[in-house]
Amino acid sequence: MAGMSSFYSAVSGMQGHLFSMSIVGNNIANVNTNGFKSGRATFQESLVQTLRDGSAPRGNSGGMNAMQIGLGMSVSSVTNNMNQGTLQSTGIVTDLGIDGEGYFVLKGGQNTFYTRSGNFVFDADGNLTDRASGNIVQGWMADASGTITSGTPVTNIKLPFGETVPGQATTEVKFNSNLDATATTSTATLNNAGLTGIDYINGTATNGAGGQHTLTITGANATNSEASGGNIPALVLTGSEVLGTDLGVVDAGDFAISVDGGTAVPVLGLTTSSTVTDLINAINNLNIGVTASIDTGEVKLTRDFAGVGTTYNIATSVAVATAGSENISNRVFGAADTTAFTASSGVAHTMAVQDSFLATGQVIAGGSTSLNVTIDSLTGLVNGVEGIGGGGVTLTATSGLAAGTAIVDTAATEHRTSLLVYDSLGNEHTLNLTFARSGQTNHWFWEASFDGSESITAGGKGSVEFNEDGSIRTWAADDSSLSLDFEPGTGASAVSVSLDTGSIGRYDGLTQFSSPFTAKAISQDGFGMGNLNSIAIGGDGKITGIFSNGILQDLGQVVLAKFANEDGLFRTGGNLYQQSSNSGQAIVGAAGVNLDATVVSRTLEMSNVDLAEQFVNMIVAQRGFQANARVITTGDEMTTELINLKR
Repeated sequence: MAGMSSFYSAVSGMQGHLFSMSIVGNNIANVNTNGFKSGRATFQESLVQTLRDGSAPRGNSGGMNAMQIGLGMSVSSVTNNMNQGTLQSTGIVTDLGIDGEGYFVLKGGQNTFYTRSGNFVFDADGNLTDRASGNIVQGWMADASGTITSGTPVTNIKLPFGETVPGQATTEVKFNSNLDATATTSTATLNNAGLTGIDYINGTATNGAGGQHTLTITGANATNSEASGGNIPALVLTGSEVLGTDLGVVDAGDFAISVDGGTAVPVLGLTTSSTVTDLINAINNLNIGVTASIDTGEVKLTRDFAGVGTTYNIATSVAVATAGSENISNRVFGAADTTAFTASSGVAHTMAVQDSFLATGQVIAGGSTSLNVTIDSLTGLVNGVEGIGGGGVTLTATSGLAAGTAIVDTAATEHRTSLLVYDSLGNEHTLNLTFARSGQTNHWFWEASFDGSESITAGGKGSVEFNEDGSIRTWAADDSSLSLDFEPGTGASAVSVSLDTGSIGRYDGLTQFSSPFTAKAISQDGFGMGNLNSIAIGGDGKITGIFSNGILQDLGQVVLAKFANEDGLFRTGGNLYQQSSNSGQAIVGAAGVNLDATVVSRTLEMSNVDLAEQFVNMIVAQRGFQANARVITTGDEMTTELINLKR
């Protein structure tokens, strides 16, 4: 009975939609399952019954189509939606999500599994395992130096918790930033004045150089023009003598004094009754740069400003020796008639100063430099030295400079930086590097030191020179050593440290600009012993150990696998997959290198089930099931009517 086939078609439809509901139910059940991939059922028409074959047109007859009737439906496939789910933050470092393609590789006994659910934890033996199954995560392990060799066979990820990293001696120290090109703290002090008469020092050396200046002062200071008169009576004057009575002065009112060839200045207030002391006081009260005094029984005139007599001199008014008209120039100073009494014996200074400089801590002298002398504007005497240290320092001899040797010390303009370095046993040593301006343009001295009992055996001091643009030109040790070598004094091996101050002609290390001091030691590659405290997992799957000594070292790397046909993977439950004959061979590699993916620590991938889509599929399956049930009901009613025809 042909109509009975509708029952079987409807039954197959009901079975298919029930199967579809099973998949929808499984999807909804796993809506919160990490890494779950939703599935869907697809259907196909089942067997077809042919009632009549088709025929081709011939002659005047047209062609006829075949007559066929379907016999129901069947499930053609169950497809997995392998699209990525949303990554959800968990805060747990061993929770790993994959942003992109690929699967984590797990090992359980002899079986290899693959999963998108990175819900991992370290077990008691340090193995990184899947929390649900206990399977061990696979990857590459680093060697003792932290080197990971990719491309080698994968192995269990197992970390050495509780183990230590041995100390490593420092081999390189890097320096960076600026030495101030114009800084100076080079205060000068007088070490020894000798016989030079220097009694005061002031200022700071402009060139900033620290060291010892030996000043060699030669020549003689300037002298004053002076002369003593010879009174006509040839008395030994004491000052009480009366000009008229004792010295025979008849005219005391015409006496005048000319200074340096200038206009004569009258000496007023004198009479024949005045004494020699009155004369001396009257001259001194003129304040014209002339001093009168009694010297060895005669009146002496002295030019107060020292210097060559042709320039700095004294002349009295013309002497009168005519009887009855004798004046002071004649009777007191002994000048011949019609001549003047003069004082022009002064000479100019011949003083010169040479500065021989020895920089602090250096075995080579800084050279000899001629310095300038200063002249007292009131006395004309050389009273000081200037120009020490490039200027900025002055020396003063209050009573006038004299030949001899003086020693002046200038403090070094220094900048110091310190850094901890390590020996082979992991012991710490404080390395200090002190920079001092040398006094030469763009040139500095440097010297290394330690705070403890360490002893430097090579490369302990030297010099650094900069180009005019502030970049480094040369860096050298005095002993030509290429490294700083020292004995740590702790039982550890001798340490050899390379000092990296930057590339010649560039600005990637030390520089010299007119800016504040910022030069410092920025890094070194040694460390003490450390314990593994924690880990971090990077985007490439590398597991980095963070040790108590601050060292970061790669410990291993989690690998990923991808397949030519990931929908062909065989689901084994527990969010696990296995390779199948239709998935293709696993291609194992590192995230970001062999696979277009990033491993994201502290996250888990959520299920990719779309509830709205599943509810729609549920409605479609339900309606399909109901419609097929109605086919059976309707077919039953039709069959009943047919049977009732015989009544």
